[in-house]
Amino acid sequence: MSGMKADAVIIGGGAAGMMCSAVAAERGLDVILLEPNKVLGRKVRITGKGRCNVTNNCDIKEFLNNIPGDGRFLYSALNRLSPRDTMELFESHGLKLKTERGNRVFPVSDNANDVAGTLTRWLTRAGARHVRSSAVRVLTENGQVCGVETDGGRISCRAAVISTGGMSYPLTGSAGAGYRLAKELGHSITPCRPSLVPLESEDEYCAEMQGFSLKNVTLSAYENDKLIYRELGEMLFTHFGVSGPLVLSASSHMRNWGSAKYRLSIDLKPALDEKKLDARLLRDFEKYANRDFANALCDLAGKTMIPVLVKLSGIPADEKVNSITRQQRHELLRLFKEFPVSVSSPRPIDEAIVTSGGVSTKEINPRTMESKLVDGLYFAGEVMDLDAYTGGFNLQIAWSTAFVAANSI
Repeated sequence: MSGMKADAVIIGGGAAGMMCSAVAAERGLDVILLEPNKVLGRKVRITGKGRCNVTNNCDIKEFLNNIPGDGRFLYSALNRLSPRDTMELFESHGLKLKTERGNRVFPVSDNANDVAGTLTRWLTRAGARHVRSSAVRVLTENGQVCGVETDGGRISCRAAVISTGGMSYPLTGSAGAGYRLAKELGHSITPCRPSLVPLESEDEYCAEMQGFSLKNVTLSAYENDKLIYRELGEMLFTHFGVSGPLVLSASSHMRNWGSAKYRLSIDLKPALDEKKLDARLLRDFEKYANRDFANALCDLAGKTMIPVLVKLSGIPADEKVNSITRQQRHELLRLFKEFPVSVSSPRPIDEAIVTSGGVSTKEINPRTMESKLVDGLYFAGEVMDLDAYTGGFNLQIAWSTAFVAANSI
């Protein structure tokens, strides 16, 4: 490989790297995409449970409301390539899209491979070359990028883009190599932690309900008893705690592990206020007046959850329904409206959908994505200290920052 030359070397063949390579090559630049995996976009191909939530069909103001950190850094990039622009861009390259609940955008085929395939064909047609090697270091001369040393030799270039992703899903190649490359060139790295990640709980009943999912419930998350998140949707109990869309979203609001205490509360019947739920309980108790309490909740809760509700209510399982007191009924009502789940920690970072932390955005020009420390060095995607809530926002960050970097080289 030694002796190879290019105008730009894009390091990392994920969402940001593929977008950057395609746009830069389309501009007429000689582009090498450095990615050791034979198949490009491995992480893209498994996102959204294999469906790939391409973006969120919202305006820029709403988008920035879904960035928990410094969203202002993204203002310029989103104005250059907005979610609507992204949708039009993908559709112009043959990928048909649809918008679902929460403005989430998916390929009509519901197949994430079609997103990665569209990008792969686009960058190949544009003339970008995929070289299967890993970057060892970015070479500089007088503060200017002059090449990239790989495990297969040196590539001479005048620009390099670090788009290696974060530390989530390491088996796809997203293992944090970009942080080392950036740090060697003087960049500061904000400590990385998992975001959009399942949560561990010490409550034994979570494991007892392993595999049991809840739909149309409202999940509330608290930090030191202060409400930090509340949303209606779906979640899942696991052997270690809880997971699912609501939990992943809630986790991205939990940013002070070690110094704060977190807990969750589930409203199992959000469509009913306390008065209506009490009336419903009274009807069911009248219907099953001669049954044991444990056999009287079948119309209100799933089979897997009933033993847990009975246990937490404090009402004996064999108590006859017609002897349950008003106070006991109110305790049960509270349990339906505020089912508690303790939170001990997030799952490991390699189980997170997104990494929070990374290359400090204070050292990157938001209008160009170029390093403020090294001329010709650019960044795109999750390697930067940028992350968002779930719903297509994180991929849009990758598309927008890559688009700006590609047009700035």
